Amino acid sequence: MNGRIRLRALVIGLAIGLFLCVFTPWNNTIGHNTPLGGGHFPLAPFFIVAWMFVLDALASRLTRRPPFLSGIELLTVWLIGVIFTTIGYAGLTETFFVNITAPERFAGDAYRWTEVLKPLLPASWFPSSAEAVNQFYQGIKGGRDLGVFEVLSRIPWGVWLPVLSVWAVFILGSYFVMVCLTLLFGRQWVVNERVLFPLVRVPMLMGEALDQKRFLSWWSNSYLIIGLLLAGLIHLFNGLHFYYPSVPQIPTLVLAGNYFPKFGLFSGFHKLKLYVVPAFIGFAFLTTRQISFSMWGFYILAGLLFGLLYVMGWQLPEAALGTTLGPDLIRPEGAQTIGSYIVFFLFLIWLARHHLRQTLFGFLKPECAAPPRPGDGRFDCVPGGWRPTPWPLWGLLLGMALLFAWCRFFGLPTLAALLLPVAFLVTMLVTSRLVCQGGLPYFTLTAAPSDALMGFFGTGFFGAAGMAATAVMQKVLFLDVREAVAPTLFHGAAIRQQSNRRGLILAAIGLSLVLALAAAFATMLFLGYKYGLRELGLDWATQTVLANYESAQRLIDQPVGPNQWTITYAGAGAVVMALLILCYYKFPWWPLHPLGYLACYSTGMQILWFPFFLGWLCNHLVLHYGGTRLFNKVRFLFIGLILGDFLAGGVFAVIGLFSDQSYNVFPL
Repeated sequence: MNGRIRLRALVIGLAIGLFLCVFTPWNNTIGHNTPLGGGHFPLAPFFIVAWMFVLDALASRLTRRPPFLSGIELLTVWLIGVIFTTIGYAGLTETFFVNITAPERFAGDAYRWTEVLKPLLPASWFPSSAEAVNQFYQGIKGGRDLGVFEVLSRIPWGVWLPVLSVWAVFILGSYFVMVCLTLLFGRQWVVNERVLFPLVRVPMLMGEALDQKRFLSWWSNSYLIIGLLLAGLIHLFNGLHFYYPSVPQIPTLVLAGNYFPKFGLFSGFHKLKLYVVPAFIGFAFLTTRQISFSMWGFYILAGLLFGLLYVMGWQLPEAALGTTLGPDLIRPEGAQTIGSYIVFFLFLIWLARHHLRQTLFGFLKPECAAPPRPGDGRFDCVPGGWRPTPWPLWGLLLGMALLFAWCRFFGLPTLAALLLPVAFLVTMLVTSRLVCQGGLPYFTLTAAPSDALMGFFGTGFFGAAGMAATAVMQKVLFLDVREAVAPTLFHGAAIRQQSNRRGLILAAIGLSLVLALAAAFATMLFLGYKYGLRELGLDWATQTVLANYESAQRLIDQPVGPNQWTITYAGAGAVVMALLILCYYKFPWWPLHPLGYLACYSTGMQILWFPFFLGWLCNHLVLHYGGTRLFNKVRFLFIGLILGDFLAGGVFAVIGLFSDQSYNVFPL
C-alpha cells in the first residue's frame, strides 16, 4: 500500500469528521433515525469511505490519472471519521450532559441520592445555575423556530464554559494517556505480535486494491458479489416488511430460550437468542479460528457454569455482591472478569517486555533513541537495531500524574487517587486488545474499574467524597465502552504502520480529539437549548446515570468492607486466566484463546455468540477441506457480507431521513 499522506486527506477527513460529529447527535435524537455510530465499527464513517473508494477508483479509471486519494489516505479519512463519530455521541456526549446536570435537574424529585451526594461532589463539576439547567432540559422559548446562530447566542456560555473547561482537562488528559498507550503498544501489537485487527481488514483490503489499480476487478469478484447479494436480499425483504408489513420477512432472530428450562443444568440458556447478522459473521470469519471458537465456546461454558452452580446448590443470590457500579455485574460469577482482566494485562506486559525494555533504554538514555551514526559507538545501546522514541513513556507518566492530581484535588484519598487511574488504564488496554484482536464490533464491560478496588478494599478506601466522585468520573469515559476511543486509536496504530508519514497521522489524531470534543460539546448544548434535552430520547442515558448515582448513594449510606465473594470469584478468574495463558503459550494444539474468557460475561456476547459460531464453522470447514487456497477465494464472500450489511445500513439511514420510521440493519 502506498504510504504517502498528503494534506488534502487530512483536510477532507477533518471536514467529514466535523460533519459527522454534528450530524450524528441530531440524527440519533431529533431524527430518531438509524444510529450512525454505535459499536467499534460505526456505520456512517465506513459507508461514506466505501463510496469514496468506489468514486475515487472510477474517476481514476475515466481520467487515466492516479486516484485523488490513495488507499492509506482513505484509511486515514475513515479513522478520523470514526474518532469524531465516537466522541460526538455514543462514546461521550450521550451520557455526559445528563451526568453533569442530574444533581440539579433531579434535586426536587425526592431522590435520596441528591441529598446525600450533592454536598460531597465538587461544585465546579456541575453548572452553577439552576435556571440554565432547567432551560437546557426544557429548551428556550420558541427555540425550534430560531436559527443556528440565534440559538447559539442565547446559550448561557458563562455558566457552561467553566464547567466544560474543568471536564475537558480530565477528558483530554485521558485521551492523551490513551494516545501514549497506543504509541507504546501499537508497534508491539502490529509488528512483533502480528495482531490481525479483523475490524479493519476490509478497509485495508480496499485500500490495497485501490493502490494496485485493481479496485474495479476487486468489486467484480464473484464471491464478493454473492456476499453482497445475500446481505442485500435479507435487508431488502426485511426493510420492505418494516415499511409494508404485507411483504414477508427473513427472520434474523430466533428466541431459543423457550426451549430451555428456567431451572436446572441448562437454566443459564433460558434467555438464549440466536442473531443472524451477516457483517458480524464476516468479522468472525476473518478472525483466527482459535479466537472465534473461543468467543462462542466460552459463552456456552459460562451458561453451563450458571446451571451447574444451581444444580450443585452453590448458586449465590445477586445480593452476594452487594451494590456495585458495574454496568452488567449482576451474577456473582461475573466477578471472574475482574481477576481475568488483571492477569491478562500482566500477560500483555510480559509479551511486550522486550519492546518495553527498548523503550525504557530510550527513556533512561535519550542518546540511544536517536538514529545511530556510523562510528559513534551507539549501535549497541539497544539490541536489535530499532530505536524507539522515549516521549510516549514520558507522556504516559505525565498523563497518569495529571489524572492522579485530578482525582486527588477533587476528593479522593491519595492511594485511591493513584490506583483508580491505573484501573482505568488496565481496563482500556485489555478492552482494546479484546476488540482489536477479537474482532468484536460491539462490546460492553461486565465490571466497572472501581468494582475491583471496592471489592478488594471496601468503600472506606475511597471515602464518602471519593466514592461519589469516582461514580461520576468513571461514568464519563470508563464505564460505557460500547463505542470507546481507545480501540479506535489502536486501529489507528495498524494504519500508521503502513504510512511513511506517521507523525502527520498522529498530529491528525490529536487535532481530531480536540476538535471532536469542542464540536460535541457545542452540538449537544445547541440541541438541548433548541429542542430541550428531555425531548432527545435519552431514556437509556438517563436511566443508567440515575442508577449510577443511586448506587453511589447506597454505598455511602451503607459502607462495606472487602467483599469475600468478589475476591473469591476474582481469584478464580485470575487462576483460570493464568491456566489459559499457560496452555495457550506452551501448547500449539491448545484450542482455546484467553480472549474468549474475557468476553463471555459481556452482554454484547448475547448478540455476537451465534454469528461467531457461524463464522468459525465456515472458517473451519473451508480451511479443513480446501486449505488456504480456497480460503483466499471464499473470504471475499464474507467481505461481501460485511459490505452488504453496511451499505444497506447506509441506504436505509438515508431513507430514514425522509420517513417517520427507520429500519435498523443492526440489532440495537
